[in-house]
This record gives sequence, C-alpha cells and structure tokens, in this order.
Amino acid sequence: MLARQRQAVILEEARRTGAVRVSDLVDQLGVSDMTVRRDLDVLASRGLVEKVYGGATSVSSHSTDEPGFEAKSVRQLEQKEAIASVAAGLVRPGTAIGISAGTTTWTLARALDAIPSLTIVTNSIQVADVLRASTQPDRTVVLTGGVRTPSDALVGPVAVQSLRSLHLDLVFLGVHGMADGPGFTTPNLTESETDRALVEAGRRLVVLADHTKWGTVGISTIAELAEASVVVSDDELPQDARRTLSEHVGELMIAPTAAPSGADE
Repeated sequence: MLARQRQAVILEEARRTGAVRVSDLVDQLGVSDMTVRRDLDVLASRGLVEKVYGGATSVSSHSTDEPGFEAKSVRQLEQKEAIASVAAGLVRPGTAIGISAGTTTWTLARALDAIPSLTIVTNSIQVADVLRASTQPDRTVVLTGGVRTPSDALVGPVAVQSLRSLHLDLVFLGVHGMADGPGFTTPNLTESETDRALVEAGRRLVVLADHTKWGTVGISTIAELAEASVVVSDDELPQDARRTLSEHVGELMIAPTAAPSGADE
C-alpha cells in the first residue's frame, strides 16, 4: 500500500471514530510503528489530524462539533491528571458535590476514591461508572436521567428537572471551551441547559479546563467567567489567558504537569 493510500485510510478512520491509536494502525495496516508515526506527521502537518499521546484525533473547528468521549479521552492526558489532582484537594469528606460530563471530570472522579462520606450527583454515565466502583462504603451516587450525547452526558428536561431541586456544596464543570466574552461554552445546546442547571444547584463552581480550551468557543454559553469560584488549569495555559481569568474568576489554580505535552509525541 502506498503512503497516500495509508494516509487516506488513517484519515477516514480518524474521522469515523474521532481518534486513532498507533498500535491499532500498525495491526490494521501491517506496517511498522515508525511508518504509522510518519503518516500521522504528514496528516498533522496538513491540519487534518491532531497528534496526541499514542495516536491522533480528528480535527474539529466548528462551534457545534462535539467529539465523542473516546476521542477526547486520549487528549492532554498528563494535564487532565494534574488538574484532577488539584481539584480533588478542594473536596472535603461529608460534602455534596456535582460533577458534569467530560473526560477531565471523569479523571477527577477517579481521584476522589480516598475521600469518604461523599454524595455525588452527575449527569455523566462514564463518571457514574467510576464512582460505582469506589471502595468507599458510605458513598452515595446519583445519576440523573436524560438523553445521551456523544460525550456520554445525560441531558434534556428530565436531567434539568432532577437538578433544579438540589443544593450542592461544590459543582465541578468540564467545558468544551473558555474565552473572554463567551465565557464557558459547549457545542451542544441541550447539554448547555443541563449544565446550567447543575451550576445553579451549587454554592461554588469549579471549572476544570486544560490549556487547549482557552480561545475555543462552542455554540452555547454555560456560564460567564465571573461565575466561577475557581478555575483549575495546567501550567501550559498562556499568560494572556492567566491574566484574563485572574481578573474575572474568584481564583485561578495552576496544576503543574510532570512534563511538557510535546514530550508525549
């Protein structure tokens, strides 16, 4: 198979599934790891895919584009782990918290296992699966109903109605994008309404967003920047973003990562 044919296969697979892994492509195409990585380099140089640790994801540029959970789960892994570790430090035993859908909030859910006596409300199937496997016997997990989105969120009137009667100590919100003006945004209109209900149920809002979310704008605003009590991001967040966020949010917390993201590629 010629290089351009391999690259066409890789691109088609990335667009179909949202993400591809080098190991899977080696098996599928019957070529070496190095050959696959060269093909990904070519596709990335053309702006057709985005390289991530262990593979690549399809490029999404529209305000209504919504990658699936699997596609997003392989992006910025170290940053998400660092953000989750810092965010978990904000949770105290015996509190009631809300966790929105998303891969960063899913990573947070995994980091909460050592904290006892939590009541956790979520509209995320993936987050609920992690929480149900907890070793804490005194944990209560509430999963809202609703219609499932590509990011495995449950949204819509059923979810909104169940959230409106709740009073939570902390709400952890994952977002598609954040920017000065639009605020915290999502590409899904129905998910925006559900996330808004979750935000309103909490006394304090903690937004979890890695540096790639800055400047990205989804079609619908969930909350203004000033509504966030805390924003937790990683140490690759640009200085202009840090200045803007520091001016608007209650507190900006920067999570140190073990290594620059470029080292993963």
